[in-house]
This record gives sequence, C-alpha cells and structure tokens, in this order.
Amino acid sequence: MLLLLACGCMCGCQTIKDYLDSFEKGGSAQAGGKEDPDDAANDGAVYYDGIPRLRPGVAVVVQVGATGQQPTVMQVQVDQKGEVTLQYLLQDPVLCNGLTLEAFKQKLVKCYQVYIKQPVVTVAFMHADSNNSSYVSPYGTVTVLGEVAMPGPVNMPATMDLTVTKVLKLAGGLKPFADKKKIRVTSCDKDGNKKRTYINLEEIGREGLIDKDIALRAGDVVWVPESWY
Repeated sequence: MLLLLACGCMCGCQTIKDYLDSFEKGGSAQAGGKEDPDDAANDGAVYYDGIPRLRPGVAVVVQVGATGQQPTVMQVQVDQKGEVTLQYLLQDPVLCNGLTLEAFKQKLVKCYQVYIKQPVVTVAFMHADSNNSSYVSPYGTVTVLGEVAMPGPVNMPATMDLTVTKVLKLAGGLKPFADKKKIRVTSCDKDGNKKRTYINLEEIGREGLIDKDIALRAGDVVWVPESWY
C-alpha cells in the first residue's frame, strides 16, 4: 500500500504495500506467535509523510455533474490494483494509488471532460473508524504484532491521536502471557533510520505516567513479546 510514501530500498524501510503483502502471505503472521520477529516487525516500519492519500482499501465519495445539474453521487473503494471503478460514464477503471484527494479530483476532471462540458467534480474520503476493518484509513495504519488477540494493521484516525495503550486495545488486548514491561515500538524516519522505543505498561498504570504512553505515527510497528516468567 501507499507506494509513493516509501523510503528507498537501500535504507532498509519498506513500503506499506511490500510489508502488508508479506503479512497477508504469512511472512509476518508468524510474529503473532512466540518468536521475536526482528526480520518482520522491525523491518516493517514504514515512513509516512502525514498526507492522506488513496490506496487499496480506502473509500471515497465522488460527485460528478455539470453546472446547474444535480450531481451523480458514487461511493467507491480503491481495489487491490490501486484503481476505482466509476459507473457513471467512465468505461475503464481509474488508477489512483498514492494520489492526494486534489490530484485525484483533477484526474477525474480530465476523464469526464470527454463526456461532459466543464464537469463539476468533488471528492471526499469516507473516514474509516479504527474498529472498522471494511475500510482502510487514508491516514495510514499502525501494525501490531506479537502477544495480542488480533495482530495486524490498525487504522490511524483522522485525529492522529493513537497511543500505545489505545492501539493495543483496538488489537483486542494483550494475551495472558504478554510481557507488559517490554513493548517495543519501531518507527522509521524519512531518511530510512529506524528508532526503537520500549514501553512499560505497568509503569504507566501503576505510577500514572501518561507521558510514557507515546503517540504513534502511521507506519509504526508495535511488537508485544511473550513474558518468560
């Protein structure tokens, strides 16, 4: 996913598409078990530029019409090829993977100019709720792996206020033998440098250190290890 927002291959950070493709094929699914996935979770960190973009799974509302006419409203979802199919007049799917809303709008205007004189086009994201797996957030995802009930991507809300404790709750909570003291967050910056931060949930809860419950960024990978005692 999100091909345009990748760090280069030489810097070690993957694109969202590369990482989630491997996750869906089972490469990173092993991270839901007991083995520390240094070759999966830590290499899975992705850099985002913070700009919401279209990518597979993202849904949009498109309105198309002419001046003075009632517009046609369509709700569509970007498919796995990074395309949307708009039934109104357009015969072929429109490639939109990685585009911002404005870039997508301008592309649609050019497409509809073939059929409509001075087409009026508006587009808007259908924002995905963090608990709604049917749509993907245009703001990206945080991947949670290891000793959680539902490992995998968690949608980043438009408010961008996803913290470690929140994302763990959205991932179904911790398993009984999860190590609450050594939760690891792996992030990637625009230069491809990875940073690892360790979170102690017991410290946050027992001492009320809310500042330790760090805010996550889209592309972060949260790994919950198994406790050995």
